[in-house]
Amino acid sequence: MAKRNKPIPIPAGVTVDKSDDKITVNGPQGQLSLKIHPTVAISIENNIINVAEKKPDSSMFVGTAQSHLNNMIKGVTEGFTKIIEVRGMGYRAQKTKEGIQIEVGFIHPVNFKIPKEISVDIKQVPNPDDNKEQMFEITLKGADKQWVGELAAEIRSTKKPDVYHGKGIRYKGEYVRKKAGKRAVATQA
Repeated sequence: MAKRNKPIPIPAGVTVDKSDDKITVNGPQGQLSLKIHPTVAISIENNIINVAEKKPDSSMFVGTAQSHLNNMIKGVTEGFTKIIEVRGMGYRAQKTKEGIQIEVGFIHPVNFKIPKEISVDIKQVPNPDDNKEQMFEITLKGADKQWVGELAAEIRSTKKPDVYHGKGIRYKGEYVRKKAGKRAVATQA
């Protein structure tokens, strides 16, 4: 059975409401809603959501709706988390009233407004690559996978990791391939 044809079970503690062109999912982590494409038919029976196509050529919308519904149910039950590392000498991250302030070597600090649906935790931890240096971990948590991922990508794009020194903003666990500098290449020749 194709992934898009599998029924989606509704876990305990989650309620799903369907109106004409909108589906709303409520759970312990919050409430999410999704506008349904006109060519997609969604039915809810016995705590199971079935997604089908109204027209034969709308299978691409069915798969998208299926993925969105799976992410919504996972989001309101468990939530989504992204961890970002700020590495570099003098690089800092701190919480402000509106959101996050990051200092990454620019003349001015960079501010990010955080929506109320996303919670932020910032802590200072030792850098695994360099024992003398500290780094900051920014943890973003929320029910909406798209918002959490979009905010994490926006923060990361402020100062992408440097391939020569490894400093910058990266996702936790992201591998950054380091290049040898000109001097290292010249001494090897």
